[in-house]
Amino acid sequence: MKKLSEREAALFSEGKNFGHLGLARPDGSVQVTPMWVDYDGGYVIVNTVRGRKKEQYMRDNPTATIEVLDPENPYNYVSVTGPVEEFDEDAEARIDSLAKKYLGVDVYPNRTPDMVRVSFRIAPERVNARWT
Repeated sequence: MKKLSEREAALFSEGKNFGHLGLARPDGSVQVTPMWVDYDGGYVIVNTVRGRKKEQYMRDNPTATIEVLDPENPYNYVSVTGPVEEFDEDAEARIDSLAKKYLGVDVYPNRTPDMVRVSFRIAPERVNARWT
C-alpha cells in the first residue's frame, strides 16, 4: 500500500472535493459515481447505503479507482486504484462527518428509517497525480 503525499491527501481530506468512483460492472463496463470522500492517513474512504449498485459492485469485484480534482485547477488531480474492503464500524458516524464536511451540518439530513450505511476503504496500490 502506498502512502499519499500531503498534497495528494489534501485533495481527499480537505474541502468539498467530490471523488469520482470507478467500479467494474458484471458485464465489464465501468460505473462512475460522484462521491463524498475522506482520507484517514492510509485509506481513501467512501460511504454508501446497503443495497445500492455500487455496494454490490465493490463486493463482486473488490477493486476501485477514485479520482479527485483540484477545484482551483481541474487539470490537477489525484487518482487512487486499489483493493476495496468493507468496514462497518461507525458507518453512521462517518456519514455525519461527511455531511459536516460537504454540507456544513452536524447530522446527515437525508436519512430514512430503512437506510443502513456502510463504509468502504480503498487501499492505494496505484497512485497517479498531475500538478501543473
